[in-house]
Amino acid sequence: MPLPFLSVLAMAGISQGGDITMLNHSTTIDDRATHEADTFEIRNPSTGEVVGRAPNTSEKALDETVARAKAAFPAWAATPDAERQALCRDLAGAIGEHAEELAELLTLEQGKPLNGLGSRWEVGGAQAWAAYTAELTLPEKTLQDDDGGHVTLARKPLGVVGSITPWNFPVMIAVWHILPALRTGNTVVIKPSPNTPLATLRMVEILGAMLPPGVLNIVTGDDRTVNLGALMSAHPDIRKIVFTGSCATGQSVMRSAADTMKRLTLEMGGNDAGIVLPDADPEAIAEGLFWGAFINNGQTCAALKRLYVHDSIHDAVCDALVAYARNIPVGDGMDESSILGPVQNQMQFDKIKRLVDASRDKGTVLLGGEPGEGLFFPPTLISGLSNGDPLVDEEQFGPVLPIIRYSDLDQAFTDANALETGLGGSIWSSDVDAARAMAGRMDCGSVWINKHGAIQPNAPFGGVKKSGLGVEFGEEGMAEYTDIQVVLS
Repeated sequence: MPLPFLSVLAMAGISQGGDITMLNHSTTIDDRATHEADTFEIRNPSTGEVVGRAPNTSEKALDETVARAKAAFPAWAATPDAERQALCRDLAGAIGEHAEELAELLTLEQGKPLNGLGSRWEVGGAQAWAAYTAELTLPEKTLQDDDGGHVTLARKPLGVVGSITPWNFPVMIAVWHILPALRTGNTVVIKPSPNTPLATLRMVEILGAMLPPGVLNIVTGDDRTVNLGALMSAHPDIRKIVFTGSCATGQSVMRSAADTMKRLTLEMGGNDAGIVLPDADPEAIAEGLFWGAFINNGQTCAALKRLYVHDSIHDAVCDALVAYARNIPVGDGMDESSILGPVQNQMQFDKIKRLVDASRDKGTVLLGGEPGEGLFFPPTLISGLSNGDPLVDEEQFGPVLPIIRYSDLDQAFTDANALETGLGGSIWSSDVDAARAMAGRMDCGSVWINKHGAIQPNAPFGGVKKSGLGVEFGEEGMAEYTDIQVVLS
């Protein structure tokens, strides 16, 4: 490893063991650093090497952590809004100061490359999102002030917020959960995915040191020894769960949260459709289509996962996508030349391979299709499929895109809307106004024109149907971390 990286490891408290980078973290309870006796390994999906260990938090330790967050809540909620805002600005700055350290940890555990739309991009986005969220306010509103009375609406923090984050964007999504919760006066207990806890542990360590004790807390586990997510969802002292992950897990969270009537924000799976209209320019849209589908190696909830292309330009779009995709370097995320990396874990790799294999009899593999060594799977484009085929109906969450030919536009919208999920969708056309006018025909929470998955901090984001409950981002997303209190006089 180059010397600059070794210096980052030293600053992070990481020691070298042969060729394997080891990171051992502790949880913090009542201001005492306590090392869990039981830990689990974190492996680099590019190499299979162990890059660190994280604590297997016990049920007792979880209860103590939640109690600590609950005890810290009254003082944090009473902190003047301007003071909380200033602290949140400082948190955003701290992410930027530690950006390279966090990006390298993220690459080691998640696999995504440092460059391209990889770890440095993710951490930069996390900093920008934190900075934007810090500036949001939810001022008291006067609903009525006349002879009939005076009515105001205020928003009050909930208490302890439990955050459950996935393995695909562990740093970015942690910021999406943490910052609005803190900004509105809540305290936080976050549980990252067992596949990718290291960068989140380090970020919480950095940010937590800047906040009053107990305001920001983290628990980790391998989901086998103790099911922390289920315990958090049912915990009587956690007032809200914000979850990003699969539909099945989100449904479990909702069920286990019912007895305590928790507030919920659930951003769950999607199987996003894109529709290419016959007037689109295949060469002009190829790059946007590729990154809409293959950002983070396709391991993105709001990635383009089904592409419906009009018969008149179907072959030209396929050719343009193949020409663009074949030049994207795939390799070890720590290699500065890599633009895409491996699939993050074996379970997801096996699902991708199963869906590709099931497509071979009916579909035509235009590019890729054959797994590489370890967890590497090349960008894969498959034509000739239709609704009802597994790769179309199931969310692949990986570097594979089915391209579906259509001739009737009404049928294309029907097919795009046929599934039970509805996170995002896109329409591609040379006539932006015409495409925008069609956006309402898509059953999904976000519709993009001539791009896909381009979320931004000022635009609420959430799904319809089985893709989720509630929204994130902007004032609407931040309001979900509060209860309404109306005062009438």
